[in-house]
Amino acid sequence: MDLIRHLRFFVAVAEEGHFGEAAARLEMTQPPVSQGLRRLEKHLGVLLIRRTTRGAELTDAGRELLPRARLLIDDAARFQGEARRLRDRSEVLRWGAVSLVGATLTATLAQRIARVSSGQEMASASTVSLIDQVSAGSLDLAVVEAPCVTGSLIAGPVVVVRRTVVVPASHPVTTAERPRLRQLAGLDFCHAPRSFNPPAHDQLIDRLREAGLDPHVLPASSSDQVLAAVAAGRAFALTAEPGVLASVDAVRSVSMGRDATALRLRVVYREAALGEIAEVVTAALYKIGKAS
Repeated sequence: MDLIRHLRFFVAVAEEGHFGEAAARLEMTQPPVSQGLRRLEKHLGVLLIRRTTRGAELTDAGRELLPRARLLIDDAARFQGEARRLRDRSEVLRWGAVSLVGATLTATLAQRIARVSSGQEMASASTVSLIDQVSAGSLDLAVVEAPCVTGSLIAGPVVVVRRTVVVPASHPVTTAERPRLRQLAGLDFCHAPRSFNPPAHDQLIDRLREAGLDPHVLPASSSDQVLAAVAAGRAFALTAEPGVLASVDAVRSVSMGRDATALRLRVVYREAALGEIAEVVTAALYKIGKAS
């Protein structure tokens, strides 16, 4: 049994209080999380989580063991990070970018990093996951969505990248003379789950409400899910790369609510020695932001 992996299931369910939310946080489907937790409970011989109609509740044993589980997970991540650093003492930069930025921006950053590093390894994940990986040392730096909880990490300035609104091709807003966000009422908002970065998610919803739109959020963890929901006529979404969608007949990209829909990014890293390369990445983000 992979104890650390199963402990991650336990901690996620305990903190989210719901199996579906825990699965979204872990970027998994719900059944493996539920089955993994049962295996862990069987292995330990104690019931950790009580399943209820409202979600999941800690048992007395689960409440007592939760702090120890968190420590074991953190220690394992730090151990892996240190071991990896010792294994490949080289100029390879291990970096990550939040999946919201899209393939075009990620490719631009990779090209820029290649000019200052002899090698690189890139990971795409949620902001919460990337910050955990940088904190543990498995990544050197990451481009994450702001605002976010960075803990003890060093954080660069916030860079604003404009996004357009992706809507079904038949929606009336595509032919409006002055399109407004409030015209999207009735469509779901297809976006990453709140657990991917709660502070930024809440701020985005607040900005949409200030613009006159109070959408129902349809969580999606992949760009394919987002595109399918919009193409089916049930939702709208946001994109930082409208050119990529230009060839998709079923959807249209419309520029509106620029301040409300903008993507805010920043570079986070753990060691001051990485400050110079973090500035290089931030400069590339600024260039992208000005061009958007």
